[in-house]
Amino acid sequence: MFLGTHNPRLDDKGRLFLPAKYREELSGGLVITKGQERCLYVFPTAEFQRITEALRNAPVTDRSVRAYSRVFFAGASDELPDKQGRVTIPAPLRAYAGLTRDCTVIGANTRLEIWDTAAWEDYLAAEEPAFADISEEVLPGIL
Repeated sequence: MFLGTHNPRLDDKGRLFLPAKYREELSGGLVITKGQERCLYVFPTAEFQRITEALRNAPVTDRSVRAYSRVFFAGASDELPDKQGRVTIPAPLRAYAGLTRDCTVIGANTRLEIWDTAAWEDYLAAEEPAFADISEEVLPGIL
C-alpha cells in the first residue's frame, strides 16, 4: 500500500528519486504509464501484471475497453530503479504530465502517482472541498 506525499525533483536526465520508503518494494521493477488528470501512474511490476490480466479478460468488443487499453499500454514503460533509487521517466511521459523540475509523488493505495507540483496543488485545491461530500458515494456506509 502506498501512502503519503513526497516532493522529489526531476534531474537534468529525467530521473526522479523514488520515496525511500518504497524503494525496496519497487527495486525489482516497475511500470510507469499515463494516468488520468495528466499525472503518471507507477505500479510495481506484479500489480501491473494483475491489471494486465484483468484487461486481457475484458471484452475486446467493448469500445471503451479498447480505447483505455490503447492509451494505457501504448504509454507504458517498464523501468528498473538504479542503485540510488532513481528511476528514469521517459520524455513522452514527462511531456504528458508536464513534468519539468518540481514533482509531487503521492501514494494512491496500489500505485504511486507522479504530478507536476503546480498541477497537483491546483488539483488538490479544486477537489479537496468536495472530499467530504463524495465519501458517501465512494465508500457508502464504511466511513
